[in-house]
Amino acid sequence: MPSVKLHTTTAVRVGRVQVGGGAPIVVQSMANTDTADAAATVTQCIELAEAGSELVRITVNLPEAAAAVPEIKQRLLDEGCTAPLIGDFHYNGHILLTKFPDCARALDKYRINPGNVGTGRRRDEQFVTICKVARDNDKPVRIGVNGGSLNQELVTAKMQENTDRNLGRSSEQIVSDCMILSGLQSTDLALESGLRRDQIIISCKVSRPRDLIAIYRELARKTDQPLHLGLTEAGMGMKGLVWSASAMAILLNEGIGDTIRVSLTPRPGGDRRDEVYAACEILQALGLRSFAPSVTACPGCGRTTSTTFQELAERIQDYIRGQMPEWKTRYEGVEAMTLAVMGCVVNGPGESKAANIGISLPGAGEAPNCPVYIDGEHYTTLRGTYDELSTAFRQLVDEYVENRYPKRLATK
Repeated sequence: MPSVKLHTTTAVRVGRVQVGGGAPIVVQSMANTDTADAAATVTQCIELAEAGSELVRITVNLPEAAAAVPEIKQRLLDEGCTAPLIGDFHYNGHILLTKFPDCARALDKYRINPGNVGTGRRRDEQFVTICKVARDNDKPVRIGVNGGSLNQELVTAKMQENTDRNLGRSSEQIVSDCMILSGLQSTDLALESGLRRDQIIISCKVSRPRDLIAIYRELARKTDQPLHLGLTEAGMGMKGLVWSASAMAILLNEGIGDTIRVSLTPRPGGDRRDEVYAACEILQALGLRSFAPSVTACPGCGRTTSTTFQELAERIQDYIRGQMPEWKTRYEGVEAMTLAVMGCVVNGPGESKAANIGISLPGAGEAPNCPVYIDGEHYTTLRGTYDELSTAFRQLVDEYVENRYPKRLATK
């Protein structure tokens, strides 16, 4: 394993949330609503925050979007949503942040893409303008380099240097080098513009796992700034989940990454919260954070010809996600609870006993009994239809939460 310093990054405050400096790794996501539609954007931001997103980013691309930001921020606060709000800027951030000072004040952080702030001399000028707005408003920034929008002048210069000096670097290696160089040079420019080190987060995101791993390992060696980790344009469904997890899990396990986003492409009409759930599951699988009770369920085999255990596992998972926004405000430690919904006698009792609360459903040819175990001990045996089993087991889960986890003290 590469030698990487663990948790030694600078601490950056984003609203109430600390990124880096040994703080727990922060989950973030991005709304896909039209930001000018304040009502829709507020609704989705709240949904993302309740799902576990601790930072929420919105697009600020047009004057109408910038004008809507103060209203969005205020409505979020009015609804009790305190997740920091991040503005995502490309091409015209220097204009929008200066023409809409209320937008600049309302946002908790700005995301700057150094490949999309201009060309030639104007690139640095416009980048500095954004940094100075951040400095004047005491806001942090993320310098977010992306493989798909890398500064082409820098790439061209490095390609020519490779040819002239016969360095033997591949085009992929040169692009990776340029991404790291862009992030570090932009950080230096941000510091020269008046930002402090505790106001700067860096990312260098690409869409291929092996490239991401190599880039972030090198980036972690060269900077102590907090790193935003994620596979950009990961893709849809299973592909996006697997590719993101395969890269991010390796880096996180090496101590690299202070805040993460899983950039999933949703299906038309799909649930944007899926990317939040995915990020939480990655951190929880690695033992780095706990966000919600985990449900262990067997994959099924010829012994489990009934789909009851699958349907029950899905219903319980959905129920837990629905309850967590309330549970986490009322009960201490409920996010660490474990459940098991198993489909036959082979592993069912064992896994059920290992969970805080577990149920073992009968497989093919087994007696129609469903033993329930609580904290390793047989508690009861359920029988009945699927709906009856679901209702009874859910009630046992509610009772366990109520009796097992201490109540949080009410805050004024």
